[in-house]
Amino acid sequence: MRRWTAMGLAALLSACVPATIPLPDLGPPVPALVARPVPPAEAAAAARAFDEVVARVEPVAEALCRARTRNVECDMRFLIDPRPALPPNAYQTLDDRGRAVIGLTQSLVRDARNADELAFVTGHEAAHHIAGHIPRQADTALRGALVAGVLATLAGADEATVREIQRAGAELGARTYSRAFELEADALGTEIAWRAGYDPLRGAAFFARLPDPGDRALPTHPPNALRVTVVRDTLERLGADLP
Repeated sequence: MRRWTAMGLAALLSACVPATIPLPDLGPPVPALVARPVPPAEAAAAARAFDEVVARVEPVAEALCRARTRNVECDMRFLIDPRPALPPNAYQTLDDRGRAVIGLTQSLVRDARNADELAFVTGHEAAHHIAGHIPRQADTALRGALVAGVLATLAGADEATVREIQRAGAELGARTYSRAFELEADALGTEIAWRAGYDPLRGAAFFARLPDPGDRALPTHPPNALRVTVVRDTLERLGADLP
């Protein structure tokens, strides 16, 4: 029977496990040739709004991280992605020392209707780091690749086919808990934004402007209505006044 070492699987999965966990997929990046020009004054105003939100959200997120995790780097870096042609989106990734990097695209920052939306999105992405979603997603991807590879090998598949099946298994494994991860991040992100002095329910209104992932086959994100329900339920648990 063909043996796959942990190192070999790690190398394989590095090509198929996402490095980030984004907000709902809004389609491919907008081509640079058709991207809307942004007047300098508008870009500067959006950057100021982002900086003001980060100044309040960052210390709350880092304090919750220190209180609720062990052996986790809780110093976070919040930034606006420098690539101007990307569609509205946000992501969380890790730098080479395990520090969380929270990125929002320029178009998301520019198109946010209020500071509450920016606070909810940044809190949501910080929550992914606090909850350890990147290593947990990598673990489910590894398990998916292992199971798929064993089954393919037992079926007599050749090495190239086994590798392709492992890739598919890793992707499926990574998707297995992605919807649950999003709901976890919505709940903790709600708490972060609320403790920073923002209105997460007003911030979550941006879901209404996104395509509903619940309408797609094998969605990686929960239905928008469910996410808003999680926000409301979390605020009730925190004792917030709700309309």
